[in-house]
Amino acid sequence: MLADQVDYVIGVDTHRDSNTAAVVEASTGAALAHMQCPTDAMGYRRCFDFGTRHGAGRRVWAIEGSGSFGSGLTTFLLERGEWVVEIDRPARPARRNGAKNDELDAIRAAREALSREHLAAPRARGNREALRVLLTARQGAIVARTKAIGQLKALIVNAPQALREQMRRGSTNDQLERGSRLRTLPTHSVEHRTTVRGIRAVARRALFLEAEAAEHESAIEELVMTICPSLLELPGVGAVTAAQFIVSWSHPGRVRNEAAFASLAGVTPIPASSGATVRHRLSRSGDRQLNRALYTVALSRLQHHPETKAYAARRTREGKTPREIKRCLKRCPWP
Repeated sequence: MLADQVDYVIGVDTHRDSNTAAVVEASTGAALAHMQCPTDAMGYRRCFDFGTRHGAGRRVWAIEGSGSFGSGLTTFLLERGEWVVEIDRPARPARRNGAKNDELDAIRAAREALSREHLAAPRARGNREALRVLLTARQGAIVARTKAIGQLKALIVNAPQALREQMRRGSTNDQLERGSRLRTLPTHSVEHRTTVRGIRAVARRALFLEAEAAEHESAIEELVMTICPSLLELPGVGAVTAAQFIVSWSHPGRVRNEAAFASLAGVTPIPASSGATVRHRLSRSGDRQLNRALYTVALSRLQHHPETKAYAARRTREGKTPREIKRCLKRCPWP
């Protein structure tokens, strides 16, 4: 238990503009002191000095949101050799009078760390953080491109007859290319010219976003090759899914074993048996981006990997449904 390893736990409730820290005695759980500081270099220094002054001896920092609002303070503390653990948003029991403040939340973060059997280290920065940024930017470009294509389709449906007949033929890529090169003539009506401008703008936007996403994916692949090239050699694993594995896993020691990684991904089987029926149900917890990456790998292997196809056939003969087989593959995608 954490109480046997440290004398003090310093809980930190993080926000965009301020951090609130509270020192809690590990043996009793009693709150000893608290303070609030801004989220800048001077504030981080004040928080560190506060912790060393009131938590002299063996101490650990329990930071809520160490990968979000608390990332600056977490990096500051790690650079000075402090022990930092990551705390999810602590449970906030309902109160009849509705009382709540940052000091209470900081104390809860410290006591939450004391009550846990397993503690997570904050996510690494450096290459891992660079991958996370690239994945976020790529996903944003893909989502925006999808919306732009939807807008293009809607504009084509409502376009003047001649323009609609010109644009509705071919695939989506053909429509994007054709739409980006549309021109107007003085003889066209106002509605026709305006619709052409709208279609052209949306098509060019979608093509630009497609190129942006491809650029991000190239950068992602280069980073994955630097960090862990062996991932790309696994069947069904591409640059984007490999990057998501690295981002979620973060660094050695953060995820203690395979079962913990499965729990993080939300693929741990949940018993749902009753009577003579023995089955497991879907888990909707965990890192959903990691879950999606595992699902993508499972689909790819089911289509292109002979060993996985044989596994699926065997499980089908055993009475498993296609959905259950995919869940099994997500839990252990290397049968």
